[in-house]
Amino acid sequence: MKVIILCGGTGTRLKEETEFKPKPMVYVGNQPIIWHVMKIYASAGFNEFILALGYKADYIKDFFLNQKAFTTDFTLDTNTHKTNFHFENRRYLDRFKITFVDTGIDTLPGERILRCKEYIPKNDKYFMVTYGDGVADIDPQLLVKYHKKQKTIGTITGVHPRSKYGLVKVGKKNQIFGFQEKPVLSDWVNGGFMIFDKRVFDYLKAGEMEHEALRRLAREKQLSLYKHEGFWYAIDTYKELEDLNKLWLGKNPPWKVWK
Repeated sequence: MKVIILCGGTGTRLKEETEFKPKPMVYVGNQPIIWHVMKIYASAGFNEFILALGYKADYIKDFFLNQKAFTTDFTLDTNTHKTNFHFENRRYLDRFKITFVDTGIDTLPGERILRCKEYIPKNDKYFMVTYGDGVADIDPQLLVKYHKKQKTIGTITGVHPRSKYGLVKVGKKNQIFGFQEKPVLSDWVNGGFMIFDKRVFDYLKAGEMEHEALRRLAREKQLSLYKHEGFWYAIDTYKELEDLNKLWLGKNPPWKVWK
């Protein structure tokens, strides 16, 4: 099953990092966040990806085209440019199969998905979609199983958002009795990690966000919610990028579901 990763946006609220590279290429640890997203899927057996590219697409292409050099010791003869890669010392080995699709600089996400349609095999009934800036300790196999059981056209993963503000606890006579720093809220938001069958292409239109198609599906009761109560984190600001890096440097990063 193919996994479309939306990675064409400009990431303007993370300008410290995205002025010179696309948002999915901001680093968490020693790898870009898009690599972390792909590892989540690959750990469940889904290693065929379609990258819906846009802003600074060449940056992403260059990273994966040269990943062998980035992750392997090698000897280079600068006279002949002959390179001998020492695979026995390779730090890790990814088995991704990636289709790079340039979906345009200013294209909205809904149309980006639509432009990837031709790269989904005719015999594949389902495909998954996610964003290139969010991670979770999710099991994509369970998502697929749930979606097939629901028998709707689409299923999105619902996660609990974290408040960007600390909450003030107020008692009688408006007296403050405590504070809660950026709590996890009880509401549900779309955390990415979506799955659809091909009928969804009838709901996607050029020049639209993906949310418009989701609203059409919801009106026809063709959209399900897979509730994920575990860890989820998306990068939108530099502070959030710093926080995710701190988690990665800890003993057990919550989203590291691969070995």
